[in-house]
Amino acid sequence: MKLLRYGPAGQEKPGLLDADGRIRDLSAHVTDIAGATLSPDGLNALRALDPASLPLVEGNPRLGPCVTGTGKFICIGLNYSDHAAETGATVPPEPIIFMKATSAITGPNDVIEIPRGSLKTDWEVELGVIIGKTAKYVSEEDAMDHVAGYCVINDVSERAFQTEHHGQWTKGKSADSFGPTGPWLVTRDEVADPQNLPMWLEVNGHRYQNGSTATMVYGVRFLVSYLSRFMSLQPGDIISTGTPPGVGMGQKPQTYLKAGDVVTLGIEGLGSQRQDVVQG
Repeated sequence: MKLLRYGPAGQEKPGLLDADGRIRDLSAHVTDIAGATLSPDGLNALRALDPASLPLVEGNPRLGPCVTGTGKFICIGLNYSDHAAETGATVPPEPIIFMKATSAITGPNDVIEIPRGSLKTDWEVELGVIIGKTAKYVSEEDAMDHVAGYCVINDVSERAFQTEHHGQWTKGKSADSFGPTGPWLVTRDEVADPQNLPMWLEVNGHRYQNGSTATMVYGVRFLVSYLSRFMSLQPGDIISTGTPPGVGMGQKPQTYLKAGDVVTLGIEGLGSQRQDVVQG
């Protein structure tokens, strides 16, 4: 299934994408794409519905973040061997973990706001993992039972805030609009191998990132198990699993976003995003 949320910001309704690419309204069956809806039982109940019986949503409504009620937005740094190489960093012996503020989460086609004082706002196409069942001290063998599905994420980053200021990376990752999420949550059963998904990102039509989750150092199964050692993972939590090479910081010369730019990105089978860049 492809689950989504549509409507004005803060007023989104739950929906489902049918086989013809049309939005069907789920409001009569669930209050939102969150919490218990993401559990195995909740997803099975939605699978039992006939999409043709659901109300058709007319027009082309705004898409909101594909999941809500996110308590934690957990990111993994330097998790692609080829991305680490382009930045001159070494692959860490354990995953680098940092947080992105949940207030950064926006819809997949909402604007990116360049923060005031920013000169180095960058892009990162990433595979998002959405938790569907509480995970605490889970084994790698059982880890995938706790995953509801996957989505596209643009881990927008301000490199000066991230690396040139003192402290942790979080302040370079958390500005409003720095977490476009969606367009939809693709349930785990529809993704045969999350470690073999082509992914791409373009700015103004120029392709900068053209990679694959195949070069991830730490895969989804390991990350869910690993993170559950340090914190419980709750339904709606998002894990953003790292980016392939081609970020602006890795260009020669370095290239960063400016007002008027258009960013497009996607992951095979998970949909695509489009963001206009504006000055915040």
